[in-house]
Amino acid sequence: MKKTLKYILGILFASFVMGSCVDNDDVVVNYYASTKVTAAGFLEQNPDRFSQFINILQRTPYYALLSTYGNFTLFAPTNEAIDKYINEMGLIGIEELTDENCDTLARTHIIREGAYFTTDVVEGSMPDLSMEDSYIILSSDSDVYNNNALIYYINKTARMIEYDDSVTNGVVHTVSSIIVRSSDMLPDKMAADSTISLFMQALELTHLDDSLRYYMDKTYSCGEDSVYDGYKKKCRGGNTEEDKKSLCKWPKNRYFKFTAFVEPDEVYHRNGIYTIEQLIHYADSVYNLTYPLDAGQYPDFTHRKNPLNRFVSYHLLPVITQYNDIIAPTQAIEGSFFPDLADPAEYFETLAPQTMMRVVQPAGVGLFINRKGLKKRIDNGCKGVRILSPSESGNIDQQAENGVYHYIEDILAYTPEVKNIVLNTRIRMDAAVLSPDFINSNGRGRWGKMELVGMKQGFISGWKISDETFVGVHSCEPSWRHYLGNGVTISGIFDVSFKLPPVPSGTYEIRLGYTSDPDRGVVQAYLNNEPCGIPVDLRKYQGEPPIYAEADTEDEELNRANDKALHNRGYMKAPDAIRGHNAETSLRANTNNLRRILATRYLDSEKTYHLRFRQVLEDPECFLSFDYIELCPKSVYGSPEGEDTH
Repeated sequence: MKKTLKYILGILFASFVMGSCVDNDDVVVNYYASTKVTAAGFLEQNPDRFSQFINILQRTPYYALLSTYGNFTLFAPTNEAIDKYINEMGLIGIEELTDENCDTLARTHIIREGAYFTTDVVEGSMPDLSMEDSYIILSSDSDVYNNNALIYYINKTARMIEYDDSVTNGVVHTVSSIIVRSSDMLPDKMAADSTISLFMQALELTHLDDSLRYYMDKTYSCGEDSVYDGYKKKCRGGNTEEDKKSLCKWPKNRYFKFTAFVEPDEVYHRNGIYTIEQLIHYADSVYNLTYPLDAGQYPDFTHRKNPLNRFVSYHLLPVITQYNDIIAPTQAIEGSFFPDLADPAEYFETLAPQTMMRVVQPAGVGLFINRKGLKKRIDNGCKGVRILSPSESGNIDQQAENGVYHYIEDILAYTPEVKNIVLNTRIRMDAAVLSPDFINSNGRGRWGKMELVGMKQGFISGWKISDETFVGVHSCEPSWRHYLGNGVTISGIFDVSFKLPPVPSGTYEIRLGYTSDPDRGVVQAYLNNEPCGIPVDLRKYQGEPPIYAEADTEDEELNRANDKALHNRGYMKAPDAIRGHNAETSLRANTNNLRRILATRYLDSEKTYHLRFRQVLEDPECFLSFDYIELCPKSVYGSPEGEDTH
């Protein structure tokens, strides 16, 4: 049922968006809920409002689909919305639309994989894509003519005039305009935004705009039965066969997608930068300090070591990250994190060679790039650069066919402070960010789904897998206690290798975060094909040999001594900043969640390293529940005060 907000939010920022029944006078308020009518039936009962949309849907297979059992989210444009769209197209009526036009319109307005109410969604993208493989973005504004009540928009342009109408097969939201999917590639979408002209000049000068025009891998294919019907694939432990299986689907298409974090011109102006020449000078001043041996050596703006090229490419990611799931879906963060112990964080490799950025979400503060501290505390002056939410970013649609761009409120650069302070920390990365394909396939995230997204051999960027290997990205299913919700399942008599993310030069402990269980097998790890000690027995729990992890007591000194003894045996308990199966206790207390220290090595920032996992047992049912990886510098694990348990 629809719920009413009694409070006003001027700006929605990383908080739950609730359903609202108030708007200005031209909005029809509806408290409709039915246990008998489908989404198609709902439209039929309101022909004065939806007859045009019905006619469009009836020219496609999707009207019948909306009449059947399912779990759909339907965005229903009114007759007035359709008429406006027809006029803008220069047509006389909907009969002049082609069948292809109708098919595209229908698919753009339907989410097939879930019923999402406004109470389920944080500002930003819906958890699933539309049937047209496009993102549905929710933002809000304040209605100054109606006591500052919230107004909700889809993709910045389609106003939600009714929402949360429950039907037997999902939910219907009524919108005032057609939801139009942009056909522009990311650099073309950005070029149309006059507020970011300086960054665009730099993007074009470096020719990095050409790198942002890739979209679809034409060599990839997948059968419709695998895409929609899926099949059962062993992916987890349990006492029954059903517990050991999960629905698995493959992406219909393989996409290349990107994210750009962009300073509006006004940010440059606040820093005394008004021309492209001044921006070039700024890039020189920063990157000549970060890379002193390269200073003055690369005047060609298209060279990857040119300062302006490095500046621009550090703003770019080879993955698409919507505002509300850059780190993880908000439900996953709130359901799996103790924010008083650690800020939720994720690390991404950028398009600047051998560089990373740290994105954090301090509780009650916002989303930041390259911030270091806890909550409102800032360490060593590293306050970071805040990312603006969709509601803070005005009415410009920032979604492109192959990516998205976000405004940031200060200048972003890979400075010596980022390299030597921000990234001088325990770098814990969710397994689901270790390939761009895990994210661009919409495998990562998807809160609440008991589902795997299967990854086909040869189509996992940065990974190599054997013929006997299955790799699937597990959704943020609430009963799983994974770091940031997601995990990667690797099963079969597997042999996989993947590229380690680039880190500043130094000595690191390389650690595997995993879940143990009797059916997980035994894995030999390799770094650049050199064995990392003896195989890891994934079947062993904390209390079993050779682990012998002692349960925590009220004596902190004893706990530290036990941790040190465990570390000496090559193991660590899971972090205590992550919630365990009991949401009030930490993952550290779960006896089957562990960290294994695979190797201690010097890593050169200019070199590439690969980590390999090979299943030792000849059992195709065995698998690895791969949660996260840690790259922990010696300054942290070897510090006099010791490494924290967070």
